[in-house]
Amino acid sequence: MPASDLALLRDAAHAAGAEALRFWRRDPAVRDKGGDLGPVSEADLAANAVLEARLRDDRPGYAWLSEESPDDPASRVSGPAWIVDPLDGTRAFLKGEADWAVAAAMVVDGVPEAAVVHLPARGLTYAALRGAGATLDDAPIRARAIPADPPAVLTTKANLRPEDWPDGLPEVRTAFRPSLAWRLCLVAEGRFDAMLTLRDSWYWDIAAGALIAAEAGAVVTDRDGAPLRFDGWTPKTAGCVATGGIPHEALIP
Repeated sequence: MPASDLALLRDAAHAAGAEALRFWRRDPAVRDKGGDLGPVSEADLAANAVLEARLRDDRPGYAWLSEESPDDPASRVSGPAWIVDPLDGTRAFLKGEADWAVAAAMVVDGVPEAAVVHLPARGLTYAALRGAGATLDDAPIRARAIPADPPAVLTTKANLRPEDWPDGLPEVRTAFRPSLAWRLCLVAEGRFDAMLTLRDSWYWDIAAGALIAAEAGAVVTDRDGAPLRFDGWTPKTAGCVATGGIPHEALIP
């Protein structure tokens, strides 16, 4: 039911975003998750509860994988599963910045079929259905066909260390956004030529944005150029590279 799943995802993401906005710029309670996993706030948990109630109650047969829920090994077996990040960009959220997102995808056998990335503080909603294209606020979007000079890439300095690029660093102009999901959507929208992260990436950070970027015509792989899948036992990919207006191989180290 991918089409109806997309409608359900959109409604759930909007409801979760509205819940998170109740805490934005209001000093929510926060703790560190430890193990280099970063902070979690009461806003993350409240938004997660909304997503879980909306999605799991409506599709009890679907598995569940969320950054803020106990691990469900069933999410990495065959069949449909929800993969969600209730608040992608928690550090930005806690600083009172607007660049955070609710990211949610439905995958079947590890392949994303429907996805929504909603930025509540900016009033933006990206969505995609596999084989049906991608949209921003219901208007079709496409990745860039012709790169800027030099190409504009969303990444961090840590991804451009010379030792990671034995054939030389690509000539690019870099920018940063705190949400990985939004970085993928900005490539899909054609506002940037590419996004690059060499660091292993959690499924919930990139599953939704990866489908949106691919449906907008971008090439999306891991850092080795292999297709992304979201069904491994450890819920991480080997980084993520998405390219629109720049040859994909230029950003594969």
